[in-house]
Amino acid sequence: MKRYGIRIRLPEGSTLSMPHLLGADWESYRWYDSALERDKALADMQRDLPNYRKGDHVAQVLERVERDA
Repeated sequence: MKRYGIRIRLPEGSTLSMPHLLGADWESYRWYDSALERDKALADMQRDLPNYRKGDHVAQVLERVERDA
């Protein structure tokens, strides 16, 4: 089982958290075999996407998480 993860949530006040969209309690996880692999993915997820307009940013809250062994 992959132990090292990234928890993805919506920021407070996000329009996507409306009940008819994703909802206030929406979250997702991505899991990795090592902390290094997870940290590289996290750094990549935190950068601005090249297809966004200048000044636009991805609206997500990213958090490192680990499963108990």
